[in-house]
Amino acid sequence: MNLHSEHRLDDSAARVWNSDAVAFLRNLDPASVDLIITSPPYFIGKEYDSSKCAKDFLREIKRVKRWMVRALKPGGSLCWQVGNHVKDGVLTPLDAIIAGEFFTNSYLNLRNRIIWTFNHGAHASMRFSGRHETILWYTKGEASTFNLDGVRVPQIYPGKRHYKGPRKGEWSGNPLGKNPGDVWDIGDIWGIPNVKANHVEKTEHPCQFPTALVRRLVVALSPPGGLVVDPYAGSATTAVASLLENRNFAGSDIDLKYLQIAESRLQSLVNGNLQVREDIPVHMPTGKEKVAKRPPHFICV
Repeated sequence: MNLHSEHRLDDSAARVWNSDAVAFLRNLDPASVDLIITSPPYFIGKEYDSSKCAKDFLREIKRVKRWMVRALKPGGSLCWQVGNHVKDGVLTPLDAIIAGEFFTNSYLNLRNRIIWTFNHGAHASMRFSGRHETILWYTKGEASTFNLDGVRVPQIYPGKRHYKGPRKGEWSGNPLGKNPGDVWDIGDIWGIPNVKANHVEKTEHPCQFPTALVRRLVVALSPPGGLVVDPYAGSATTAVASLLENRNFAGSDIDLKYLQIAESRLQSLVNGNLQVREDIPVHMPTGKEKVAKRPPHFICV
């Protein structure tokens, strides 16, 4: 296992190894990791996939799961970000495969099944276009870190008050904002678009997820100065999010091309010129923009 690069931002460090996931995890100290955030290959024919078989996804999960559990601290969290396996028009939800595999694991508890929706992606012609992926959040044991105040989003009605009862006249919502819930929808005024086309974070990696998605998990599920891990590091989105939130990071990938992308992004972050889309309100059309106007051939009913 070779250390490919190390980058420091303030008091935090990101270390990335050129290594297979299991070899990397086996070299971590037992019970040393606060949070694992990862997205393993879907085996749908991407350049880094070894097959197009959903059974190989299950085989990979079985191969790494014991080492992930071993690396986590008691109370540590594991987040799997996954989508669907699609072959010949037949869909297999990969979160169901993971949930089934971990169902009998007494060390892990499923806390949330988070649905992340987006408006852009491949267009299907013989089924409805896929517009969501899933994050399964597990904890090792009963107790765990959950910093809700760090990830609250604006209230829909921030000035709303109780209108009757003993709390009449008091604010009805938390002044710090509301719980974002388990559906992260870019149809809301706050949202997290997927990384496609002109997204400021887009690299050559074919399945890159947005930094804002990972930052929300890092803030909510790990302590400042804690260790975040991704054994399928890819373009280092988890590493970027970790450094931005003053966490340490360790990760690995077997593909040198992706590690070079990761190294470039991390160096840009250290130099202060990495483009990152914040978790900020998505532009809401007013109806006056040219692209927001109804085409004349649309019929109003």
